[in-house]
Amino acid sequence: MSDSADKELLQRITKLLSAGLKTVTEPIPEDNVQFDAIVAELREVDASDLEKKLVISGFLDHPVEDMRCLECMYYLNHRKWCNLPEINLPAEENWWCRLWRI
Repeated sequence: MSDSADKELLQRITKLLSAGLKTVTEPIPEDNVQFDAIVAELREVDASDLEKKLVISGFLDHPVEDMRCLECMYYLNHRKWCNLPEINLPAEENWWCRLWRI
């Protein structure tokens, strides 16, 4: 994806989240079984269905407690990107999703 396409997608996500898109933030997976269940659900979503990916993963445009994308093992800081293959979307460093991991 080009830099301009990344920025456009980031703007779309920002608009959806700031407009109040309700995402599924709980349960936060407590083990690999729960984590894998959410990831499996994401695999069933068409890659072009942005809203559904955001809803299932629990994207928020703000941190939860002390957790934010910047510290997540899937976050590519230099690209502002969630590199979890089932999400694979741009993300701001202060955002959060329920698949957050260190």
